[in-house]
Amino acid sequence: MSKKKLGLNSICTHVGEIKDSQFKGAISPIYLSTSYAYDNVDVKRYPRYFNTPNQEHLVKKIAALEGAEDALLFGSGMAAISHMFLAFLKKGDHIVVQNTLYGGTRNFIKGECPKYGIAYTFTNGYAVSDFEAAIQDNTKLIHMETPSNPLLTITDIKAVTDLAQSKGILTTIDNTFASPVNQNPIALGVDLVMHSATKYLGGHSDILAGTVAGSKSHIQDIWNVGINLGGSLSDFTVWMLERSMKTLGLRVKAQTKNANKLARFLDDNNHIAKVYYPGLPSHPEHKLAKLQMKGFGAMLSFELNEGIDAKAFQKELKLIKPSMSLAGVESTMLLPSETSHALLTQDERDAVGISNNLIRFSVGIESYKDLKRDIEHALSKLKVASLA
Repeated sequence: MSKKKLGLNSICTHVGEIKDSQFKGAISPIYLSTSYAYDNVDVKRYPRYFNTPNQEHLVKKIAALEGAEDALLFGSGMAAISHMFLAFLKKGDHIVVQNTLYGGTRNFIKGECPKYGIAYTFTNGYAVSDFEAAIQDNTKLIHMETPSNPLLTITDIKAVTDLAQSKGILTTIDNTFASPVNQNPIALGVDLVMHSATKYLGGHSDILAGTVAGSKSHIQDIWNVGINLGGSLSDFTVWMLERSMKTLGLRVKAQTKNANKLARFLDDNNHIAKVYYPGLPSHPEHKLAKLQMKGFGAMLSFELNEGIDAKAFQKELKLIKPSMSLAGVESTMLLPSETSHALLTQDERDAVGISNNLIRFSVGIESYKDLKRDIEHALSKLKVASLA
């Protein structure tokens, strides 16, 4: 059956699986060999060449989910994004980068691009006019992140890709927060889509991986760099990732449903100063998110009222874990100022609106009522009036 005719959950379950022709097992076998025959074979396989059986098959699932021709797997999300940039940028080139984005990406650009003689400009905002104002004669690549980490800003993907195409500029996007379940940027004109597969694709807080999807020619360009930098993924992790992705659609839809309810609960709460979630009608880009996303995602952020200590609040949580990373089946919260964006200066955080009281909330699959009760309990323990 053609993968184009399959539904989301069928793609997650079946596309890219390896048929166990020897023992007829129901799941893909795992191939842990780091050495393969080279004589009289169709493919000379080598782990650093991204073409072991498990790697070769799993990228088919990722490409199918993103509507791409091909994909590659890497050892982390940062390995994916750094390979993607280095494949298309050289000395003398310029890159335009969205200002509201993951701190690790910002750190890579600021720390590594100057070493290669690559100039960069962070946009003033996330509107298409901000991108246009930042373009220079030597701009070769525009990078977006929408929804962004951690403020959930929404960028008009189609408008930015139309602008870039009119000037012959490559477009890339970090689609981690949305996942392929809620957003498919290639359909909106983006050239390359990357994910920290550690997050929703893995979904169980036990995998470190990254991926990039796009056209065969662009993926070939990244492969040419990748075989030299050596950032491929171990086949045991590849196998675990395939296992996890079988439930991607089910997990993300359940998490997204919870996040919608919790965002509204928090938004109506007198002890919450502000909620950042594109599914709220009050979000500045709510209508845009509704147009370019299939669902609003399972990530949100919020700020507690002044006088309510964010660290103390998290310590009182019993079910929601104060924990690094995101997108596991379990709900977690963290302070971006001390984790994902800790390497930014205070001025840099202030400039993009990341306050020290901002809490990022990765919503899991638990019962909504239990998550709501946990938040109410934590606030009540801080001698805040009951929200019941």
